[in-house]
Amino acid sequence: MKSSVKNNTVPLLALRELVVFPQQVVPLFVGREKSVRAIEEAQKENKYIMLAAQKDARTSNPGPDDIYRVGTLGEVVQLIRLADGPIKVLVEGKTRAEIKEYVQEEDYMVVEVEELVPSTEVSTELKALMRSVNSTFESYVKLGKKVNPEMIMQVNAIEDPSRLADAIVVQLNIKLEDKQDLLETLDPKERLEKILGHMKSEIEILQVEKRIRSRVKKQMEKTQKEYYLNEQMRAIQKELGEKDDFRNEIQELEDKLKAKDMPEEAREKTEKEIRKLKMMSPMSAEATVVRNYVDWMLALPWNEMSEDHIDIEKAREILEADHYGLQKVKERILEYLAVQKLVGSIKGPILCLVGPPGVGKTSLGRSVARATGREFVRVALGGVRDEAEIRGHRRTYIGALPGKIIQSLKKAGKSNPVFLLDEVDKMSTDFRGDPSSALLEVLDPEQNDSFNDHYLDCDYDLSKVMFITTANTLHSIPQPLMDRMEILRLSGYTELEKLAIAKKYLFPKQVKENGLSPENVEIEDGAYIELIRRYTREAGVRNLERAIATLCRKGAVEVVEHGKDHKVVFTAENIIKYLGQPKFRFGTSEEQNQVGTTTGLAWTEKGGELLIIETTVLPGKGRLQITGKLGDVMQESARAALSYVRSRAELLGLPRYFYDKVDLHVHVPEGAIPKDGPSAGITMATSIVSALTGIPVDKEVAMTGEITLRGNVLPIGGLKEKALAAHRGGIKRVIFPKENENDIEEIPATVRKDLELIPATHVDEVLFEALVCGSAEEFRQLIDRKNMRDEMLFSDMKVDSSSGDSSEKEDQVGIVTH
Repeated sequence: MKSSVKNNTVPLLALRELVVFPQQVVPLFVGREKSVRAIEEAQKENKYIMLAAQKDARTSNPGPDDIYRVGTLGEVVQLIRLADGPIKVLVEGKTRAEIKEYVQEEDYMVVEVEELVPSTEVSTELKALMRSVNSTFESYVKLGKKVNPEMIMQVNAIEDPSRLADAIVVQLNIKLEDKQDLLETLDPKERLEKILGHMKSEIEILQVEKRIRSRVKKQMEKTQKEYYLNEQMRAIQKELGEKDDFRNEIQELEDKLKAKDMPEEAREKTEKEIRKLKMMSPMSAEATVVRNYVDWMLALPWNEMSEDHIDIEKAREILEADHYGLQKVKERILEYLAVQKLVGSIKGPILCLVGPPGVGKTSLGRSVARATGREFVRVALGGVRDEAEIRGHRRTYIGALPGKIIQSLKKAGKSNPVFLLDEVDKMSTDFRGDPSSALLEVLDPEQNDSFNDHYLDCDYDLSKVMFITTANTLHSIPQPLMDRMEILRLSGYTELEKLAIAKKYLFPKQVKENGLSPENVEIEDGAYIELIRRYTREAGVRNLERAIATLCRKGAVEVVEHGKDHKVVFTAENIIKYLGQPKFRFGTSEEQNQVGTTTGLAWTEKGGELLIIETTVLPGKGRLQITGKLGDVMQESARAALSYVRSRAELLGLPRYFYDKVDLHVHVPEGAIPKDGPSAGITMATSIVSALTGIPVDKEVAMTGEITLRGNVLPIGGLKEKALAAHRGGIKRVIFPKENENDIEEIPATVRKDLELIPATHVDEVLFEALVCGSAEEFRQLIDRKNMRDEMLFSDMKVDSSSGDSSEKEDQVGIVTH
């Protein structure tokens, strides 16, 4: 070979996207001017030419740096000039060669090359490798179907490992870089190992492709088979003269559509879907989806309305018959109905009934439906966290359905029902969307005449629907949603109201449900009071109804045992026999005046509650410990109260630096229940002052109010509920912020009659009313003498004997409500 190449210099042909191997015959179309000249020069001389691949095929005029150094020394076998300019040349690779130097680059490239001769030694390991390569190549050819099967025999006949590797690599579908790497690998053993790896990778890919093709083929065969059998079945039914049920069903749908009163947009959409249904096979999945959609469109009450019968007197009678008390709420509902009758349109504020559980929010919605003669539907929104629950799913999803709004209208059968959205404050949000945002359109009278459900995909008019919502609290309702509603608050019932409700509503209902008659069972007023005070503690009447139901069941057992003429009378004395020991102590106020123990008032979702705050003084270094599972705001109130007490140390008769020698521990019992809010500020201050001075707190006093560092008492919320809780707990006097005086009118008259309501603007006034002092005039005089450092504010006062000695006082604790 070397003797055939003059001075080891040959023309160079740069190849695009191609690597030529030894023993490979390749046809090439040459068009670049330099490449054509190189071919012509090789044809003139000895027909040898260097074939090397370009690194980047997009380079039109490659230089030395753009061409791989290792290529194949080849021979021009045939050259044909084409009419349009390029030439077609047939070259055969002879041996590997490396470019040592570029001799010429102007007209065409001439390079000095050195042949690379691989090893010809064949070891036992190499023979085993060759067999493995042959076997793998055979599997590759059978799977790929792109290589001529005759190549298997040709490859098996090759005994030289280097030639074997070169013969196989040209048949593989691998990248240019991988082929160049194999060309540059001189050792036959290493080259065969790389080829084996490439073939195994290709075989894995081919196996996956084969499985995919097989699955697709089976699916197509199954579909074709089903279609063929369906056509056969249809032909058989036609021959037998049987009815075409599917066509009859479509005819029924068309007849229903003609008779249905619906908007034009909905009619056109339904007609389009029915036409589409005609073209489908009845057994196809798509036909089922379309059929369900058409059924929904025809089942909705698009323009079907209940006739309004708004009679204010009748509505008042219904509300009074169904609910006791709640006068303000009843008045607002009657105003609402009167406006609807005069205006003739439902557009107006959406009512939102807010109150603790069991006060009758849901049943008020039913009463409104009765008063107007409309259908009533209720949707419970508690726990709803998917926007599609309101707006529905698009039909692209399997099992898609309209949202709860459209489903409830179908259930009602009318487009103008009374629609109760229950527990609107219990909705939550996650990655599936925010249902409260979807309700914005539903509850907006300016927008809901074109409500678009995702499933229906056309507008539905909700403007005739009377929406009423209910909630226990407002803080969890988004502000934009709250802005669309008018808030009506339902507070808890007083003891007298509960007694009247139990006698008038609950007892007759449970007597009937338990198969009894008024002659069989009787509950005395004393027993009702005992149930309300010691067996239930709630703002509503649900647990009271359960307790009455329990008594009725006990009575039913005795009636069955002793005969239908037997009568059971429940009294305050024998009720413990049927219900067991009382669950609650009537009120949580203390039985005696105690040091460091203060009764406060708290608001909860179930109404008002009494909470006790305990404070004890311990030897220490001024640390304040706060326990009872208190929130951040309540803990800050405790710190503010202590800061106020420190600032008034001289006035309160405390040493100036008393806090350097003692620790204070403030605790709110019932530690498993979370508590928070600023309204316990004055209660904590009173408890701390009592513990430090040794003066007990009046057991008949409860208080609520936020405290500032200057001792001002700021207004709070929920005064009515807190006053009801104080009344239930046997409290005689309630201290509250003076700025809340306007809220006193909301407190029932019977409660105001039994409570002494004391407004306060400063903590000094609170201490004067709450602490048990010897003389009111003496207390006032000591408050005014602020400049006397050594005067002890309460040194001359008589402490209630029930407070115990000084050591006992030190261990007392104070209780505050939040």
